[in-house]
Amino acid sequence: MVTVEEAPAGLREEVAARVTARSEQRRRTISLLAEPGGIARADEPVRVATRIDRLSHHYRDLPPVDPAAMTAADPAAVTAAAAVLERIIQTDDLLPVGYLEGGAVAARAVGRVVVRDARGRLAGYGTGSLVSPDLLLTNHHVLGDAGTAGRSSVEFDYQDGVDGRPLPLQGFSLDPGRFFFADRDLDFALVAVRAAPGELARFGFNPLVASEGKVIIGDFVTIIQHPGGAKKQVALRENRIVDILESFLHYQTDTEPGSSGSPVFNDQWEIVALHHAGVRAPEHDEYGGFINEGIRVSKLLAFLHGRPFPPAQQAVLDRLFVERVSLPPAPDGQSLTSQSLTGQSLTGQSLTGQAEPVEQAPMTLTLTPPFDIRLRWPDGATGPAAAAPEAIQIDPDYATRRGYDPDFLPGAHRVPLPALHPELVPLAAINRHAAGGPAYVLDYHHFSVVMNRQRRLAFFTAVNIDGGTSLRIRRDPDRWIHDPRLPHTEQTGEEVYRDNPLDRGHLVRRLDPAWGASHAVAKSGNDDTFHFTNCSPQHKDFNQNQTTWAGLEDYILENADTRDLKATVFTGPVLAADDDPYRGVLLPRQYWKVVAMVKQNGALSATGYLLSQDHLIDGLEAVPGEFSYGAYKTYQVPIRRIEELTRLSFGTLAESDPLSSMEAATTAREITDLRLLTL
Repeated sequence: MVTVEEAPAGLREEVAARVTARSEQRRRTISLLAEPGGIARADEPVRVATRIDRLSHHYRDLPPVDPAAMTAADPAAVTAAAAVLERIIQTDDLLPVGYLEGGAVAARAVGRVVVRDARGRLAGYGTGSLVSPDLLLTNHHVLGDAGTAGRSSVEFDYQDGVDGRPLPLQGFSLDPGRFFFADRDLDFALVAVRAAPGELARFGFNPLVASEGKVIIGDFVTIIQHPGGAKKQVALRENRIVDILESFLHYQTDTEPGSSGSPVFNDQWEIVALHHAGVRAPEHDEYGGFINEGIRVSKLLAFLHGRPFPPAQQAVLDRLFVERVSLPPAPDGQSLTSQSLTGQSLTGQSLTGQAEPVEQAPMTLTLTPPFDIRLRWPDGATGPAAAAPEAIQIDPDYATRRGYDPDFLPGAHRVPLPALHPELVPLAAINRHAAGGPAYVLDYHHFSVVMNRQRRLAFFTAVNIDGGTSLRIRRDPDRWIHDPRLPHTEQTGEEVYRDNPLDRGHLVRRLDPAWGASHAVAKSGNDDTFHFTNCSPQHKDFNQNQTTWAGLEDYILENADTRDLKATVFTGPVLAADDDPYRGVLLPRQYWKVVAMVKQNGALSATGYLLSQDHLIDGLEAVPGEFSYGAYKTYQVPIRRIEELTRLSFGTLAESDPLSSMEAATTAREITDLRLLTL
């Protein structure tokens, strides 16, 4: 029998060639890491700054690091970065206890892959990890085709418990007929696990995150594995990243190469790579003479996003990108309570929940960027069959978001994003992960946002609405988060909304992007609206009144003769220089909205609206905790008027405005009843 965790000769030769080609550079890197502050200089400046930004989601007191200053090798920026990295990465190997607790959770989803040949005989072993509720990730050279996968299985809990006794083995067949995909070049295989509903929930899963900043050169990594098919073991921070290639990570180790298909974790228990081979590197005898290689998760996910799948398989794959993490019960009937996961557990943030044993009521561990953690039990739950209610789940892979589609409307009516006046462009916040197009556009599922970094509010939002495939998703408790692609200092956060009558007013309404071919796709759009970039401080009476702000789009979509039930909506605040200050933010007094749709006759129609909360926020700063209530009004206005107020250009859209042909086109028409709208 050949242990398939030993990479095939051809693959080892390819890995060895990459390792050899980078030998001299790797030697310099390792020497630099040994110098004081070297960890801040061993990798690309932008990657170092992005890593610190991502770490700030786990450790809230970290100071930001300017990528531009890092790129310019500014001594102060490099020194600051080194101080942060040496504090968090902690080369003295002192770690918070929560690190071990997080590892215990991550390890539950790792299993031994049992590979069988065409005659059903044992052919070898590998390692795999659940990365969604029902998908297992391992290497292509472990499961190279659907036939092999169909004969093979995965075993969980092949390990000893805390008392030294073996845990009961939990075996499951694989289900390549439901989903299977493998790629030889990236050496990964993704296959569905055959299990009854809820059977796999007790093991949880380790989500794959495409966002940048998960690892830099100098980071330690941990590998959970079944080496040689043996019981589950952990290479606990014995590996350190020494090189980052386009599609691979190289990490040194003082142990023999680990198991193929093993997940490689950073110290925050995010999978950063899929381990697949280790080769000898004689120049590093002090580290056992081996360099390990893993496939970068970001490259693996990008590859999957570029592949077409049949609808049934796509539905399975969608859960890889938009799902929550279920916390497995403790082994051997031990009680795992919320009190055993406190302080810095997993993310360094506080946990909330009841301190009840898992076997009495199942807990749900929810990870949402910036990876806040909540433990919840459903009311009255008494056993494993009880299901926790859905919560806001932010898709952690921002690279998958396509954003606003200018070609969304039928009839070849192209509606591009509004253009910023040249004087406004320098004020736009920059998306540090932008891959193409204007760098200041933040793409989400079915909508986009452009932020004013000085005002910490949106210049505008742009959303596509498809009434034909929209879903009425239940509103669960709100969970607003910062967008990790921008510094927190360029977004208005919770501090502005706490203990006052201000609402976190959605600019893109929650249900506007909640459409698509599946519930998962619709919910990803719904949940994306809970980014702070998509909200603006609005008095609660203004935000919730159904005859103005909240009711306007509903009326338009339900009563206009819209072709194909599709619309494009732009929304934003009027950012006036004399807006009143409050808690470090200038509160907008007015908001605008532009709605574009194609009518039944095929003509494009665009209408503009202006809503005012001027009297509602008057006196807010002068008398803390009190508001001066008054009337607020809704107006239908020419789009040209919105362009004057915002210094945005809507191109030729104003030519499709029905008010543009009226004599009173330069004035505003007050809307006291939605039936007075001119569409």
